Amino acid sequence: MLKIDIADGIAVVTLNRPEAMNALSKAMRQALYDGLKSVEADPEVRVIILTGAGDRAFTAGLDLKELGSDPNGLGAANATEAAANPVKAIETCTKPVIGAINGVAITGGFEVALACDILIASENARFADTHARVGILPGWGLSQKLSRLIGIYRAKELSLSGNFLDARTAQAWGLVNRVVPHGELLTAARKLATDIASVPPQTASAYKKLIDDGFALPYGAAIELETATTSRLNAAVTPQQVEANRAKVQARGRSQA
Repeated sequence: MLKIDIADGIAVVTLNRPEAMNALSKAMRQALYDGLKSVEADPEVRVIILTGAGDRAFTAGLDLKELGSDPNGLGAANATEAAANPVKAIETCTKPVIGAINGVAITGGFEVALACDILIASENARFADTHARVGILPGWGLSQKLSRLIGIYRAKELSLSGNFLDARTAQAWGLVNRVVPHGELLTAARKLATDIASVPPQTASAYKKLIDDGFALPYGAAIELETATTSRLNAAVTPQQVEANRAKVQARGRSQA
């Protein structure tokens, strides 16, 4: 149901129900929460790649067959605890999460994709918000997050129509970082993960949190948050540490020239 492969400081977490388009059943949501907690606690892991098994789907969202047989199933769409809400499980992970979107990301699956810190999409990837077509409203943040990412008019177009958004258009709209050939998806994600893994892990986690916390605030309050946070954390960095890291940055820059 969930595969985890760890190598070179990178954990590849794979939603592994390809026969069900990697749908987020109750068991899958629990497994994702447990898996993320496991790799977060592993000091060898610095970056996480989240992807789906197979070529068809990243994830099709909540398992509608399961919901149809459970009178209380729709409560999952409003769950706040991370064990039942995969968006919360990803967003509360302190380590960077790269979403490698291998296929369709539909409705709740769209929300899961947007919970990742960085998105790299296969040319086969497509995104759709079909909440309205199913007759329900989102509960994992999509109604507010999507408009902030791509603008209110585009968000309304997607959510009210339920139409698919192809990978190239998603990139043009700023929804994904880049689009790569399908066969190169994990290679591209691993390359970026390797770059991120070379950053001091505590700094990466602190920077991720600063960006996320500031994004949720008005601009003025976010600047105040940055000032307070960096004043506190930078005070603990010694000149010797800065000099050692500066030398590494220069060496890396020369290697990339």
